[in-house]
Amino acid sequence: MIRIELGVEDLANTHFGISPLTETVFSVWALTDPSRHTLHLPWIRAARGRTDPDDARLLHSLVGPSRIPPDFRGNPSRPIPDFLTPRPTTFVARFDDELAAVRATPPGVVRRDLVATHAPDPVPDELAAATEPGDRAVRKLLDAICGALQRHWERSLAPDWAEMQLVLEADTTYRARRLATGGARLLFADIHPNLRWSEGVLTVTEMVGDHTVAAAGRGLLLIPSIFAFKPVPPLDPGEPPSLGYPSRGIGTLWSPPPEPDPTALVDLLGRTRALLLQMLDEPLPTVEIARRLKVTPSAVSQHLQVLHATGLLARARDRRHVLYRRTPVGDELTETGSRQA
Repeated sequence: MIRIELGVEDLANTHFGISPLTETVFSVWALTDPSRHTLHLPWIRAARGRTDPDDARLLHSLVGPSRIPPDFRGNPSRPIPDFLTPRPTTFVARFDDELAAVRATPPGVVRRDLVATHAPDPVPDELAAATEPGDRAVRKLLDAICGALQRHWERSLAPDWAEMQLVLEADTTYRARRLATGGARLLFADIHPNLRWSEGVLTVTEMVGDHTVAAAGRGLLLIPSIFAFKPVPPLDPGEPPSLGYPSRGIGTLWSPPPEPDPTALVDLLGRTRALLLQMLDEPLPTVEIARRLKVTPSAVSQHLQVLHATGLLARARDRRHVLYRRTPVGDELTETGSRQA
């Protein structure tokens, strides 16, 4: 169990970050243990065919073994070295900037994190250089790790990153809205069953580690993730407070565009507008709607405007995006159409 103590200033400094490097690193979990990532099987099959075998062995060696203490009944994740997931310094970080930060990691930190990830076992053979005396071997190993991550990103994640980023941004929009309307209690209520908020302490249950982290004015960074299947705090309790967590909308990422139900609603509105109305039971930006339908934003914009003009959709601006959602009239029409089908 891990406890993160958050004061008033920390809650005021709770913010979100999107990290392409963190997704690249976390995706190795899916490659090493597909049974926990069944939603990503289409991506896993494609990525395995694109990954060089030498890179795959090195990347897989970065993932530590599961440690299950006596009486532990959870589903532990396998640890990953903290230095591979630097905190994003902007809302949406650039992969090249993040990888440059990893390349600049001091050899002592690389050695410490690799050993801690696999402790009490020795590091795998692929990482044996981390235990050699001096810094030259560690720097060479770090360069090899960064090269493997670069190629993995370019071949298996960069082609889909635009869609992945939209999913992550849609999650932050939803979370920010819950924080604004219900405070920390509502924000943390549905992120994951393992998260509990009470009396200024955010508790992460079903963790192998057991320690308390005082944010002490440093705030909390929340990082939505495509590949995390449970909350992911730093392995080292001395790191600034951050929490990776499973993003909403993952199930829509690799699935084909949805089909409207064969209801009277289609006869009334047409296929595309009926589908849009059925989708918008929660606020979504135009770009996310277009992503789910596998079309361009301009292709759905006119339909959204018509549905808004007829009172079936409401819209509001949230930062860079315009969010659309069904109105009560739209809800009633959708429910009536479904009953008549």
